[in-house]
Amino acid sequence: MLLLSKIILTQFKNYPFSSFRFSERVVGICGVNGRGKTNLLDAIYYGCFTRSYFANNDNLNIQFDHDGFRLEAHFEKNTEALKLTCINRLAGKKELLLNDVPYIKFSQHIGKIPAVMVAPDDIELITGGSEERRRFMDTVLSQMDAGYLQHLITYNKILQQRNSLLKRFAEQGKTDWPLLEVMDEQLVEPGNQIHECRKQFTQAMIPLVQRFYVQIAGKEEQVTLQYQSQLNDTDFYSLLNNCRDKDFILQRSNGGIHKDDISIQLNGQVFKNIASQGQRKSLLFALKLAEFELLKQNKGFAPILLLDESGPICTLPFVSPRLSGSEGLHAQDFVVGRWGAGGLGPGEYPIHPLHAQGFREIGQGNQL
Repeated sequence: MLLLSKIILTQFKNYPFSSFRFSERVVGICGVNGRGKTNLLDAIYYGCFTRSYFANNDNLNIQFDHDGFRLEAHFEKNTEALKLTCINRLAGKKELLLNDVPYIKFSQHIGKIPAVMVAPDDIELITGGSEERRRFMDTVLSQMDAGYLQHLITYNKILQQRNSLLKRFAEQGKTDWPLLEVMDEQLVEPGNQIHECRKQFTQAMIPLVQRFYVQIAGKEEQVTLQYQSQLNDTDFYSLLNNCRDKDFILQRSNGGIHKDDISIQLNGQVFKNIASQGQRKSLLFALKLAEFELLKQNKGFAPILLLDESGPICTLPFVSPRLSGSEGLHAQDFVVGRWGAGGLGPGEYPIHPLHAQGFREIGQGNQL
């Protein structure tokens, strides 16, 4: 089983210096707006992925008017104790250590502490562009397979170099065919590996998403996923050759796995075009539970589950037992929201009896 037992934050977002200990399997993070509930959840995510879920720039995680932050997270993975330390400075190199041993590459940490995040803006996974669904695939597969992550890093690096080369061709009015051929050859192997992993991933997701969706929505509706890729119909090298003229005109690479998508349909129609808000939320949580289940199967233990303002979904009869671990998932879950018992205030969600002992309000001292 994977557990976060303690996290210490120094100058991380709105926390000058705060220490939190966790002993419950389900931890509710509640309190009035502005106390830092989501920031605490993001700090936990940072300990799993070495980056923020919400901020693209590490410097945005530094408390205002300070020059750096420090994050220390203590995990228990089966019988192993893991201490992750991250130090980030405005001026200087970011440091990441596991049990006080520096990582050579930050990517080595991905997958060691698997986690699934569910946040309100994640609805973009359904309604947004293809980039959102590629990011979803990459997040799950990178935690499951270190080889996939390395192929992805290699592919993106070469793709960036290839796009820069195409722009240089346009600026200089001449081409370097041998160099472009070399880059194409370098793209093919990682691209093919990524394509195969994504295809297998989508096939594994289909029955899980369908089952979870029906259980959450409470009605029999057919949800299908289809992996869309240019490589489904042609080999990668031929695709690059066929797109070459278009690449020169647009000065960017138009063929490859960076154009992949997942088509989602409801009863044979495009999901996002016909689904209600309730159906979209049901599908989002079905996708995240399917992600959770695949990671659990891959790792042999459940990932940490992070839920930001997911109260209405968490109170459903189907979901609550899974959060408590009574369904055998044995996960540690962190739930952010406005929770109440008995007489509920505006915007509050009821606390399931199985979870009540783990719910604490963030006080002035930022302690749980």
